Amino acid sequence: MFERLEQIETRYEELGRQLAEPEIISDQQKYQKTAKQHRDLEGLVNKFREYREVRQGIADARAMLTESDPDIRAMAEEELATLEEREPKIEADLKILLLPKDPNDEKNVVLEIRAGTGGDEASLFAAEVFRMYARFAELRRWKVEILSSSESSVGGMKEVIAIIEGDHVYSQMKYESGVHRVQRVPATETQGRVHTSAITVAVLPEAEDVDVKIEAKDIRIDTFCSSGPGGQSVNTTYSAVRITHLPTNTVVSCQDEKSQIKNREKALRVLRSRLYEQEMERQQQELARERKSQVGSGDRSEKIRTYNFPQNRLTDHRIGLTLHQLTEVMQGKLQPVIDALTAHFNAERLKADAEAVA
Repeated sequence: MFERLEQIETRYEELGRQLAEPEIISDQQKYQKTAKQHRDLEGLVNKFREYREVRQGIADARAMLTESDPDIRAMAEEELATLEEREPKIEADLKILLLPKDPNDEKNVVLEIRAGTGGDEASLFAAEVFRMYARFAELRRWKVEILSSSESSVGGMKEVIAIIEGDHVYSQMKYESGVHRVQRVPATETQGRVHTSAITVAVLPEAEDVDVKIEAKDIRIDTFCSSGPGGQSVNTTYSAVRITHLPTNTVVSCQDEKSQIKNREKALRVLRSRLYEQEMERQQQELARERKSQVGSGDRSEKIRTYNFPQNRLTDHRIGLTLHQLTEVMQGKLQPVIDALTAHFNAERLKADAEAVA
């Protein structure tokens, strides 16, 4: 591991030198590519240097234990205890940083939320979960754009599709896919009974042209009049667009924009991401047949999380996490949940790698 880390550090320093070369500086495309490679290695190299400093500090402290001065020995013992406690934590961080990167981690995401069982209450919860993610995105300084939405009669959302753009969005959001269950007393409940409803959340990495090539012959584009809120143009112009991908029978509709061209562009973004997700799932299924277990298969049939409002409790069933901070989470303070999920699945990946080596 340390030989590999030294090679990575050498590469990092080489990239740093290249960033000062006139040939690289004058070529914007080359400069951006080199700067990105340098930036991607920075966290790992800094952690390695910290680890090396700790190891050197441990060696120095052990040497000081042979000193005759009792004060120096006492100081060395204290320093040694502190450094020996830090060493395994830094080593664990290094192992995680060395794990192969998910190629989708830096991508934007297409977020799809749909009301499931529970009728109006499910649609209200779908709207609240969307607001939760929008607030989380705001805290992260990401941009959220609604591509398509369908409101319920009580002001909730039957369905909402949005794109979230920003830095490493998929790496933070990828464990949110699944069935989210809510337990609370609906506003329409006269006897105070707790009801259970559910919604589905899908987080798809946004696919680019290089990821998924959509041939013109493989799609059918239909236009129709928009419905719902939208002003005078609603139901008078054929601005809404429905795209059908014929080989997979995947259908995407978009009617939020008054411009047919803009609706077409948005629908194509969603279609491209859905086709990319289908291909990813196909590859994962093939891998699953080749090995005993697979981390992060994205199976959306399981209930991944319960939001219990009477007890102000959030439970993530995949990792046994329970937080009595539901109010804060619904305000977008989702980071503790995201961090716990990331740590759990990274640990699973480390375990799987160790078993594969064994």
